[in-house]
Amino acid sequence: MNSNDIKQLDSQHVMQTYGRFDVAVDRGEGARLYSPEGAEYIDFTSGIGVNSVGYGNKPWADAIYAQALKLGHISNLYYTEPYAKLAKELTVRSGMSRVFFANAGGEANEGIIKLARKYSHDKYGDGRSTILTLFQSFHGRTVTTLAATGQEVFHKHFFPFTEGFRNIPANDIAAAELEIAKGDVCAVFVELIQGEGGVLPLNRDYVKRLRCLCDERDILLLADEVQTGIGRTGKFFAYQLYGVQPDAATFAKGIAGGLPMGGLLASEKTGSVFGAGDHATTFGGNPIAAAAALEVLRQLDGAALDRVAENGEYIRDTVRSWNLPAVRDVRGEGLMIGVSVAGNPKDFAKKCIEKGLLILTAGSDALRMLPPLTITREEIDAGLAVLKEVLSD
Repeated sequence: MNSNDIKQLDSQHVMQTYGRFDVAVDRGEGARLYSPEGAEYIDFTSGIGVNSVGYGNKPWADAIYAQALKLGHISNLYYTEPYAKLAKELTVRSGMSRVFFANAGGEANEGIIKLARKYSHDKYGDGRSTILTLFQSFHGRTVTTLAATGQEVFHKHFFPFTEGFRNIPANDIAAAELEIAKGDVCAVFVELIQGEGGVLPLNRDYVKRLRCLCDERDILLLADEVQTGIGRTGKFFAYQLYGVQPDAATFAKGIAGGLPMGGLLASEKTGSVFGAGDHATTFGGNPIAAAAALEVLRQLDGAALDRVAENGEYIRDTVRSWNLPAVRDVRGEGLMIGVSVAGNPKDFAKKCIEKGLLILTAGSDALRMLPPLTITREEIDAGLAVLKEVLSD
């Protein structure tokens, strides 16, 4: 099928919920993608941070193939090897105690919300179920995770939302103290770097003070690492950059390199909150997804994460060195990078596509880069050449 055939099928048979760019993708190799007609693009998106080990990754594909031939699915009524091995790898590398496997970020965040409320109810009973989240946050598109999301733009049409959330300004510890003093808060739920909000890193001192404040009041500090986790920032989890350990953290996107998987990690404090029947999902810990995730973690070793940090610094320094009027700010960690631009970021993104670069937007003013974590310096330079040309026009 050619690109027009694909687009026609989409327009006739798919709910029109996405503002798609005018590109059909057929295949990929490394950090390069190709249309059915052979047009080449450097990919600075990795499927919104999902394709962590790039395209055409043979060891990853081989792991999926071998597991698919052996066992595709069996349900969580039985034990299987892949999820058990993956659980050990995740807990060791995260410093956490236990893991619950889900299918995507929104579902993982639903789970962590339930975990926080059960922890508080078990110890304190009713009246202590409110969760604080930050303005400009994004936690998912279910009715409950939309309620947690601190951006009004996502709240249209879907009222009433789940109760029990209040938003506070980022990096304002006094605001957190005032809300916690009301006595009904069980948790504070944060993205260490707000992705959809514009690639906005939290202040390190704020996060450490928030950790202390939560400890003082026996309130859980929860980290939404759906986008920042699994090596994206140059550390396995972003909280490791901040020198804090949350009471629980969610992950998804890059964990299985392109297959649907997510989950939440719990500390010693919260690892036993859920008992039999408290939470479940049919496909969580699926053997094929778990086998893919094990291969992703094998490839994202310490040396690979060091390269993520180095390449991220290289990109940020390069963009800053251009001294272009269109560039207002460059921010982020590792290969999660935001470029605040003077103008509509979607217009810049469309121009990048025309010249062979796929790039994302975030918030009201930012271009967002989430390339494959395995991207080469040659691929980075090719993409940056296009970006510079577009921002220079």
